[in-house]
Amino acid sequence: MKLSIVTPMYYSAPYIEMFYAEASAAAEQITDDYEIILVNDGSPDQALDIAISLYERDAHVRVIDLSRNFGQHKAMMTGLAHANGDLVFLIDCDLEIKPAILSQFYSEFQRVNVDVVYGVQDVRHDRPFDRIAAQLFYAIFNLLSTEQLNQNLTTSRLMSQRYVSALVAHRERELLIAGLWAITGFKQTPIRVTKSSKGSSTYHIGRKFALIVNAVTSFSNRPLIFIFYLGLLIVFFSSLAALFLIFETINSGLLQGWPSLIVSVWLLGGITIFCIGIIGIYLSKIFTETKQRPYTIIRQLYDRSVEINDGVRSDSETHRVLLQRES
Repeated sequence: MKLSIVTPMYYSAPYIEMFYAEASAAAEQITDDYEIILVNDGSPDQALDIAISLYERDAHVRVIDLSRNFGQHKAMMTGLAHANGDLVFLIDCDLEIKPAILSQFYSEFQRVNVDVVYGVQDVRHDRPFDRIAAQLFYAIFNLLSTEQLNQNLTTSRLMSQRYVSALVAHRERELLIAGLWAITGFKQTPIRVTKSSKGSSTYHIGRKFALIVNAVTSFSNRPLIFIFYLGLLIVFFSSLAALFLIFETINSGLLQGWPSLIVSVWLLGGITIFCIGIIGIYLSKIFTETKQRPYTIIRQLYDRSVEINDGVRSDSETHRVLLQRES
């Protein structure tokens, strides 16, 4: 049995050495045949240099250097597409969840005979603002999406190769990896984990808001349906208001004043712009998807077993390699 451990790197220089040591020790308790895949997502610190030094010291280490920062989820998908193990363990390298927990995941994986064992926190230990933002994100997503996600879900998960192969077959350019985890299916079971907090996050308020918009519009058409019913509701109340004004005019002979007219125009104008904006987001996603651009580009692959022409591989090439491996 071969085991792959996959992790993305972004501002990860302080953690890489410790993560490597703990991940190696955890893997060796299960098998001698393992690999640690470090995906550099355009990290601006020294994470890549440290990862390359580990690659030079240990044949178990592979490094995927992306040409720029593409985002955590896309970096994860790229790393998973290159994982060769019969089992694949995905985990963040920031040590908020220790790699030693792999043994618990593996025991549960064998005990219940599933394709995925994923980590769920009992209690979130984020800063108050981050905790509220996470709760708000999952509440909005679950309200507007057909897929329901646990708000205490973590990145850490142990997966079978057949599940990983199905997961990376998704070709979305605008992706939410937690949603893909859910819609891929297979037998999945949670396991309770304890996650500490390092006190900071690269997801500032702007990125958190953008993530909510992207998540909902990527996995649900409910906002478009909401626009339809909102239009019906406005027509209904507008008709009632028109009938009321006609009735008042007939009775009093006076037409109601300008303030109500101006407020109505502003209200309907704002609702119209809002609805057009929602439709525009969906159109932009169609525009992005139809161009079929690779969602990541690899600048250099540090792998003793694979030769890449000019050191560049796109995600489409990764998919072809995966299909060849399956056949």
